Amino acid sequence: KISIEYLDANPTGPVHIGHARSGFLGDALSNVLEFYGNPVTREFYVNNAKASGQIKSLGSTVLGRGKEYRHGQLLEILKNKKTKQLLKKINDDKEAGFFIAKLIQKENERFLREKAGIKFDLFFEEESVYKSGAVIKLIETLKKKRLLYEKDGAWWFRANKYGDSEDRVFIRKTGEPTYVLPDIAYHQDKFLERKITRAINIFGADHHGYGPRLRAALAAIGIGTERLHIITFQVARLTKGGKEFKMSKRRGVFVTLEDLIKEVGLDAARWFFLEKSPDTHMDFDLDLAKERSVKNPVYYVQYAYARISSIFRKTQNAKIKTQNINPKLLNSPEELNLIKKLIQFSEVVEDTAKDYQVHRLTRYAHDLARDFHNFYEKHRVITEDTNLTAARLTLVRATQIVLKNLLGLLGIDTPDKM
Repeated sequence: KISIEYLDANPTGPVHIGHARSGFLGDALSNVLEFYGNPVTREFYVNNAKASGQIKSLGSTVLGRGKEYRHGQLLEILKNKKTKQLLKKINDDKEAGFFIAKLIQKENERFLREKAGIKFDLFFEEESVYKSGAVIKLIETLKKKRLLYEKDGAWWFRANKYGDSEDRVFIRKTGEPTYVLPDIAYHQDKFLERKITRAINIFGADHHGYGPRLRAALAAIGIGTERLHIITFQVARLTKGGKEFKMSKRRGVFVTLEDLIKEVGLDAARWFFLEKSPDTHMDFDLDLAKERSVKNPVYYVQYAYARISSIFRKTQNAKIKTQNINPKLLNSPEELNLIKKLIQFSEVVEDTAKDYQVHRLTRYAHDLARDFHNFYEKHRVITEDTNLTAARLTLVRATQIVLKNLLGLLGIDTPDKM
């Protein structure tokens, strides 16, 4: 029973390309684990606590007292008459920020579902653990266990005792909890309330020091840290013409994930973000992603599927019996290579379900497409020999099934024509 937490875009603005790697990886990994037979909950942790600085800053801007988060999405939301009327009744920064964050989150959820094909089962609101009293209860538990101590006006957690490099501030001088406290309460909900067996969290490189802190806190409250797995992904750069493509809202150059998808298409966006290991820096080649040729890896793989669909369109009216084929007729190097590649599919899925290395699937898909193209270019599928035709059609059908399953796991379309 697995929980996968990914993307976690703050509800203060649109989903941008910095979120894409986490979003597509979490979605594809969830597909693989479900395909392998695990019950999976796809989770989005909504950072909308009224106590957080970002929500207060958003509210301050909304009420005309600040300048942060003044982006196109916010300005469009503020044009709505009903929104304007409701804001007139609010004078508190955190209440205004919380209200607008809900509207931003709603828009982002719609975009992820309808345009990015990134699915979620649960949107867990950070504010809910404050409202339920879970944060207060957690603080009391930690104090009773003498795991919190006071220093310089703040309350510190004895993280060093549980494997972290140093102790950490859990409650600031102002009395406000730091980010980690509600997150621990969220993980208590996962492990203790919902009985999740394993939690997989996908974090950006800027969270690289957060894992030890979270693990230390879980260990302190009796939750085995082996149940938490953290995947850290590195930054992705856009490149154009071989050079880094700087993003600038001022110049009108796209920065949101929606704009990137409009520019290169959803299939190319998903493929390019998924084809590299998350722990490596990656360059997203805009020119290559837009290219409609076999140089573009996703086009190359989809073209294999389209070729197969074309073969079966040609055989629709032909009476070819494939029930009792003679597999010994498939004996050329190209046919044998393709068969061997198809056999690897189950192993590739199993390995990915165990080590979460989703980029293995794109590499396998490209290799499978290459072996199919090699076979197709050297051998006629439909021949005068009906027995050979039946055997080759069976091989082609098997390839079609594996490609369909494989691209489905990656969330990529299988076009019948190209």
